[in-house]
Amino acid sequence: MDASEDRADKPKQVIRETDDEAIRQARTMIATARHGALAVIVPGEDGFPGASRVALATDYDGTPVILVSALSWHTRAILEEPRCSLLVGEVGKGDPLAHPRISLFLTAKPVERGTPEHDRIRRRYLARHPKASLYVDFGDFAFFRLAISRASMNGGFGKAYELTAEDLAPQGDIAGIAEIEESAVAHMNDDHKDAVGLYARALAKAGSGYWKLATLDAEGMDLVDGDRVCRVWFSAPLVSAGELRKVLADMAREAREKLGDNA
Repeated sequence: MDASEDRADKPKQVIRETDDEAIRQARTMIATARHGALAVIVPGEDGFPGASRVALATDYDGTPVILVSALSWHTRAILEEPRCSLLVGEVGKGDPLAHPRISLFLTAKPVERGTPEHDRIRRRYLARHPKASLYVDFGDFAFFRLAISRASMNGGFGKAYELTAEDLAPQGDIAGIAEIEESAVAHMNDDHKDAVGLYARALAKAGSGYWKLATLDAEGMDLVDGDRVCRVWFSAPLVSAGELRKVLADMAREAREKLGDNA
């Protein structure tokens, strides 16, 4: 048997071993997605699936969040069958299949109004989608958390990965940062706009703009400029909320050094 016959007998390994780089890419796509295609089982359609575009944000633990109307068929669908999937990944120039994307396998859970969880999710969602303030409090609108069970990612040509819920789970003082997030975000946007802009330009390489800090978590921050979103990761997860001030100051100094005279 020659070498070519030997290779033909061996199954081609399509799925790559999940590494830290793949996990970071997957979590960045989820964190920065403004919208996605939500696939559900449509009630009364003999088991046929349906897909609908939904606007997205994330909760403090990285869980995708949607705001939907009770009048929408996809809302009725996830109430009847909570299992669903979501495809995210921005498409740029050229072949759309050459751009990274990730499919998330999820379980939808409604968020109860009048709870701290609802207040937190509402604030984080509006930081990403401010125009939703026109209807977010309508009685027929509701938030859903989409808990991740697993994911399948195409990170580019020949880069296929299967990720577990554990792969996508955040680390660090998640609850501690959530407690101070609202005040920290307001403080940075009110008193340190220059630093926020530096984070976007130097650390996220997102270019100039009117960048604002939208949300914070134990592993990084999401910045927005109109329809643009970028993710800035901390060098390591914060093990205590008390670390946040120093980390942000250190990152601002790092950004200034990288930009030099252009800071």
